[in-house]
Amino acid sequence: MATFKIEGGKQLNGDLFPQGAKNEALQVICAVLLTSSKVHISNIPEIQDVIRLIEILTELGVKTERVSKGNYTFQADQIKLDYLKTELFARKASSLRGSIMILGPLLTRFGIGYIPQPGGDKIGRRRLDTHFTGLQKLGATFTYNPDQHFYSVQATKLKGSYMLLDEASVTGTANIVMAASMAEGTTTIYNAACEPYIQQLCKMLVSMGANIEGTGSNLLTIKGVGSLTGCSHQILPDMIEVGSFIGLAAMTNSEITIRNAGIQHLGIIPEQFKRMGIYVEERGDDLYIPTQEHYEIETFIDGSIMNIADAPWPGLTPDLLSIFLVIATQAKGSVLIHQKMFESRLFFVDKLIDMGAQIILCDPHRATVIGLDHKYMLRATNMTSPDIRAGVALLIAALSAQGTSKISNIEQIDRGYENIDDRLNAIGARITRTE
Repeated sequence: MATFKIEGGKQLNGDLFPQGAKNEALQVICAVLLTSSKVHISNIPEIQDVIRLIEILTELGVKTERVSKGNYTFQADQIKLDYLKTELFARKASSLRGSIMILGPLLTRFGIGYIPQPGGDKIGRRRLDTHFTGLQKLGATFTYNPDQHFYSVQATKLKGSYMLLDEASVTGTANIVMAASMAEGTTTIYNAACEPYIQQLCKMLVSMGANIEGTGSNLLTIKGVGSLTGCSHQILPDMIEVGSFIGLAAMTNSEITIRNAGIQHLGIIPEQFKRMGIYVEERGDDLYIPTQEHYEIETFIDGSIMNIADAPWPGLTPDLLSIFLVIATQAKGSVLIHQKMFESRLFFVDKLIDMGAQIILCDPHRATVIGLDHKYMLRATNMTSPDIRAGVALLIAALSAQGTSKISNIEQIDRGYENIDDRLNAIGARITRTE
């Protein structure tokens, strides 16, 4: 198990370049299974989850070539479906939640798909009903083996259908859209997720020959086509990493410029940081955050305490709630952080309380933070990263703290952030990785 040793209290200064979006990468890489032609994808983040998915596809028979860092070509012209029944596949796919998105492409192209109960972050209940209900609406037959924790779907020929999703699941929408792209007839999806990740997937599928209308809205109409061809696709900058860097600058009183931030795809993220009192300036496609000794949380018009809550896009992504909670610990004022979508994502606050933060955990979904206004620095401590986003939030807290902290289980951080220690050290952080 690897560990970070962090010498806190250092001001940072310099430029940071966000990696390609992890969540988009997992979707568009699965989409290469839809065609036997060659697909080129650039700006792929070379992080653990993405590399693991590429390994799974390679073992499935996809010809994979790393042209250069972040640039890959894929060709799924010799798929070995028997691999889906092996123990190797079961072990690898069960450790990666994104592997669920191979089902839609395999089902629509080959008529069958298998997947073990997927893993990922332990952040509460993350059901798969939306995936399977949507595929069943298209005509698939779904079975589950409770002894082996294995799912299978089969269909002779998928047929377009009307469906109203019970939740705007991003990965569920992605799976259904990919399956519907070559189904017979028209599929109409209401309450579809419309995050930039889904928009990018739809853009890629259209460039492959799919017929999709309504991209960017929660109403998608897909007219199935007989086959799809190859394409070239570039992944967006990771908006979660952009938000993490904004929070890092505020907590450490640092001057940071985030280059090529993909501002038009960030939605309300910059405005939400401004509500926390953090100055964020747009300079072309760059975001500039100056040193700020103090930042004050706004109140509502009637003077009541600010409430920061997650919501499906275009609301605030739940992946940034951990960052907002951490930066609130050094703000002036108070805020209620409401994590609506996952019931275990706030359980890392006990580590922040140990560091001297003033936080009241109201219940599994809500925490009230009373900011210290930088009058008292957080104290260094030893911690364990529980998941990707909480791990980075704790890293930001440690970088702002007085003294030397240690974070173990940093493999969780590596799953979502590429060489984060090297990149932050380049602008003045002191992070040491030990195996």
